[in-house]
Parts: sequence; structure tokens; C-alpha cells
Amino acid sequence: MAYELLVALRYLRAKRKQTFISTNTIISIGGIFLGVAALIVVLAVMSGFERDLREKILGINSHIVLMEYTGVMKDYREVLKEISGMKDIVAVTPFIYGQSMIKHQGKVTGVVIRGIEPDTAFSVISIGKMVEGGFEKLGKTTASGEGDEPSGIVIGKELAGNMGVLLNDSIEVLSPMGVPTPLGMAPRIKKFKVAGIFDSGFYEYDSSLAFLSLTDAQNFLNMKDLVTGIEVKLKNIYSAREVAAAIEKKLGYPYWARPWMEMNKNLFSALRLEKTVMFIILCLIVVVAAFSIITTLIMTVMEKAKDIAILKSMGATSRSIMKIFMIQGLIIGGFGTILGCIAGIAVAVNVERIASAIEKLFGFKILPQDVYYLNELPSQVNYGDVVLIAAITLLLSFLATIYPSWSASKLDPAEALRYE
Repeated sequence: MAYELLVALRYLRAKRKQTFISTNTIISIGGIFLGVAALIVVLAVMSGFERDLREKILGINSHIVLMEYTGVMKDYREVLKEISGMKDIVAVTPFIYGQSMIKHQGKVTGVVIRGIEPDTAFSVISIGKMVEGGFEKLGKTTASGEGDEPSGIVIGKELAGNMGVLLNDSIEVLSPMGVPTPLGMAPRIKKFKVAGIFDSGFYEYDSSLAFLSLTDAQNFLNMKDLVTGIEVKLKNIYSAREVAAAIEKKLGYPYWARPWMEMNKNLFSALRLEKTVMFIILCLIVVVAAFSIITTLIMTVMEKAKDIAILKSMGATSRSIMKIFMIQGLIIGGFGTILGCIAGIAVAVNVERIASAIEKLFGFKILPQDVYYLNELPSQVNYGDVVLIAAITLLLSFLATIYPSWSASKLDPAEALRYE
């Protein structure tokens, strides 16, 4: 063992033989440990939130939306055939978007009507879970003595709750595109039967979205055989930009394709910014812990001035003295980093169990579902973040050793031993 390492390890110990490590060393290691663990846990939870949000958005929305600059798409069946065989494309389906109003027992609210093709839509999108009913009766009518039964419509659970609508209830849908009458334009009104109530896990969708079959949406919105566009599902969601560019290149004008990153750019940019700011703020904990390493080393230098002088008089170089205290500081930072990484990963992986245990012990729910619209506390450990945190912590620990080590190397042996 090099004598610099041997001396550094000895300086980490306490003066008294009853304790193995000095209190200052424990406090310094504890500061690094808490900072690293907090960083890992917070970044894992924020990554979990981002993943959960992305899954919910990309569940009810596709990876790429293909539309025409004219506003509606003609000959969509030919377009479906052209792009369905392209690289990385898993499934395609046509869709219709339209603004409407729903009326039930005197209550009226605005909704987004989404027309889908039930046979192909669910290979591209995922609604979440059905509270009641399903999409099987969407668009189907049955003959009765009084005429045809209304076509099916599927609405979100929040919309159903706000309107007081139950499964199999009849509701009226009002289109802003009126129909001409002798008295002028009149709103188009059609009755639909609630065939299902869904829960997407996303409040905005559950409170403002209603699904019709593609045929019913075309008839109701007077679109004939036109659609709003085509939704595309990919094998790799992160190749959306490249595939969208390839689709535009293949089809040419007037088609344009938008990947999911651009459609939700503001939301995901805000999440990334928040994650970056939290990382910077929590790094200050590690910086504060690094100052405790500086304090510990300065105190050690002052306390061991006699030892340093003796080592120098025996032939130790200034470089060797610097190395002793640098090794001491890096040992403190290294132990704190390793313990912090282990504890941080353990907590981040089991964060939901810990939250459940807290709820059982104290009756306190960390994330109430009615407020945050989450079933559990999401967490995703990104080991790239862990490596980055460990590297930054070790770098700060190294920088913290420079000044105390330099001041120790400049100590004059004659001055240190004058009054001994």
C-alpha cells in the first residue's frame, strides 16, 4: 500500500480507539449520501411521471397524424394502402374530428366528436379501460317497431358524470354545421344511445371526448366519404419524426404528417424543463455536502500540521502531501456516492410500496387520485441519470479537495514545529 493511502485512511479515523471513524467524516459522508439519494429518487419519480403521461397521451392518440392542407382528406383508402407497407409502420386507421354539443335532460356541454373505424382503430390507439359497456355496438342500429334504434356513442366517465348520463341512455348531439330550412339555417340534431363509458386516465379526454363510428360521424357532420386524416402507429415511437418525413416525401403535396413530439411539444418541453431545474436545484445539496468535505479537510490539515511537518522533514514531497488529503476527500465522496446510489435506487424502485406503507401507517395519501388522476406513484430509474449523478458528485468531491490539499502542501515544517 502506498504510504499516502495509508496516512489518508488513518486520518479518517477518530482520535479515540473507542470509535472507528471520526464524527466529521461521518457527517461529510452523510451529506453526500443524502444529496445523491435525493437526486436519484426525485429524477426517477419525474421520469415516471413523464412516462405515465406519455403512455396516456399516446394511448388515446396515435404516433403520427397524416392530414391534407385542404382540411379534409379525399381518397383516404388509397392513401392507407400506400403508407401501410412503409418501414416501421405497424398499423393505420382513418379518423374524423369535429366540434359538437351534447344535450341531456336540460344539460348542455361542448365535446369533440371523434369518428373511428372500430375494425382498425384499436390496432392504433388504446382507450384505456371501459367503466361500462364497450365499442361493440358503436354505429350499429337495430330495427324496432318505432323505427331504427339510435346509433351507439361512447363517452368519457367525467363527461358522463357531469351530464348525469348512464349506460344505454339516449342523448342528443348538436352539430354547429346547420341544415337549411324555409326559416333559415337550423342546427343538426341527432339522437345517440350511450353504448359505453371509458376511463382513459386523462381528465381532459374523459371530460370532452365522444366516439362515434366513422360512418355515423360522416353522416352527422355531412362529410360524405371524406375523413379528417389518418392515424399511424409505429414500432418505435422515437422514430416518429423520420417516418413522418418519409411519408411526406412519398405522398408529396398536399399531405403533411405530424409526429407525436410536435403535437405535444409544449407539454413535454415543460416536463423536461422542470426535470432539468429540479436536477440543478438538488445538485446544490451535493455542492453543500462538498463544502463539508472542504471543512473536514481544512480541520484535518490544521490538526495534523505537526504530522505534515514531520513527513516533510522525512522527505515527503509537496505532491505527496497533496495526494494524502485528496485521497481522503475522494474516499469520503466515493463512500457517500456509493451509499447514496444504493439507497436512492432502492427507494426509487420501491417508491409505490413505501407510499402504500405510509398510507397504512399514517392514513396519509401522497397522491390523492381525485386530485392527481393517478392510480399509483410512478417511478422509472434511468441508469444514465444515476451514472451522471455519480460522476458529478465525484467531480465535486475532487474539486473540494484541491484547496485544503494545496494549503497542506505549502505548510512550512519549521513554522509548524517551532513551538512543539
